[in-house]
Amino acid sequence: MSAKIEHALEILLDPDAPLTAKAIYNLSDLSGEDKDRLYREWGTIPLERRRKLMSRITEISETNFEMDFSTLTRLALTDLDAELREIAIESAWSDESPEMLRQLMPMASIDMSIAVRAAAVGALGRFIELGEHAKFDKQLARQAENLAIRIYKDEKIDTEIRRRALEAISHCSRSEVPDMIEDAYNSRDIRMRASAVFAMGQSADERWEEIVLKEMRNRDALMRFEAARASGELAIEAAVPILTKMLDEDDREVMEMAIWSLGEIGGAEAQRLLHELSDRIESEGDDDLIEAIEEALASASLSGGDMVF
Repeated sequence: MSAKIEHALEILLDPDAPLTAKAIYNLSDLSGEDKDRLYREWGTIPLERRRKLMSRITEISETNFEMDFSTLTRLALTDLDAELREIAIESAWSDESPEMLRQLMPMASIDMSIAVRAAAVGALGRFIELGEHAKFDKQLARQAENLAIRIYKDEKIDTEIRRRALEAISHCSRSEVPDMIEDAYNSRDIRMRASAVFAMGQSADERWEEIVLKEMRNRDALMRFEAARASGELAIEAAVPILTKMLDEDDREVMEMAIWSLGEIGGAEAQRLLHELSDRIESEGDDDLIEAIEEALASASLSGGDMVF
């Protein structure tokens, strides 16, 4: 047994000890006796410490790709605490292994928590997309597709789970997907309709452009957000004037999505708008928004159209 796991457990078992980066990093690449020791001690770690640990790992995994917390994440997916299982699903976003998919599918089907099932079926989407591009085992990806379709079509299942199933299957080119999207769009539930618009963007199908443009003017912020995203995914040039108005939105998330979509659509007009917004935001000192604009400008320069300086 290594000193690394001993140090990590010492910190984790003490609720008053700071959860240091060193302690967390010591939980990367666990195997053999270290893995067995963590499995034995996991239940003795205070729940709030386990939750905080997995939240920190989610944050670290977004920026540090050298760390491998897959052993810890798969353990957390079996935790009795539903909130912790949901956090673990989020932290597993970079794990594209067959083992992870095999663990997620039962969670999507039978987990007692609606939030966990919704998160699990949503996570199937990345495996379905990988399978669509022949970057994942075809048979396993097909199983994930079938599960997502079955969950969506079962109207007895909670709407939150069904809408995530629709979002997951929207990455797929199967013939039944357009009808599923249309069915969801006709739902009375605004959340399901928003997921339908999200799916339209993911489908890369031009048939949805008129609906996306219409929903960009919806009074509901969630619908405007998803429609703005879909306009970028579909690279709808006619959406640029509407996205321009969204740059003055009071809703921060809608505004940020409009910035992203302008970057995806690209072209001289989108770049001009982003440059103007950048000049305005710089005077306000909003570093996060400035970074978002810079990323959008980088995307816009690669999306075609004339360059603007």
